[in-house]
Amino acid sequence: MFEIRVICEPADTDHVVAALDRTFNAGTVTVYPGRDGGRNRLYLRADHRSTPESWPTPEQAYANAPSINSEIGWTARTLATFECFTELDREFYLRKAALLDRIALLDEPDTSGDATMTADAAALYLLDIDQPGVICDPRTYVRQQYAHWAKNH
Repeated sequence: MFEIRVICEPADTDHVVAALDRTFNAGTVTVYPGRDGGRNRLYLRADHRSTPESWPTPEQAYANAPSINSEIGWTARTLATFECFTELDREFYLRKAALLDRIALLDEPDTSGDATMTADAAALYLLDIDQPGVICDPRTYVRQQYAHWAKNH
């Protein structure tokens, strides 16, 4: 991840923002008036565009995953072994987010249901834990991380 600052004429702002979006995985562009009064200053955080191989499809990510029922059991057993307010490790949150993503995929294309909202929340929680510095769909990030974990586990 890196930060970009661009100074450009106001008339070029939309063209520059569009070019940055095409070239990078870019976050929100913040526009400030230039200190000289005539140009704009653009600030954004960005990352290089990823290759398709780095973002597996759900089928690729979960190809060798245990069954959904098995993962529900693992999650319940893991929670049962800890006292309340115990901080769990990253593996727990990754597997939980992947489980919820798999359940939500069964509800697709209805992207407004409870399963989808729960999967989105779990994916955002994992992103918050990892703070990877990438700009992507949180559930896609879960799939990438789960595939990597499963391969090395």
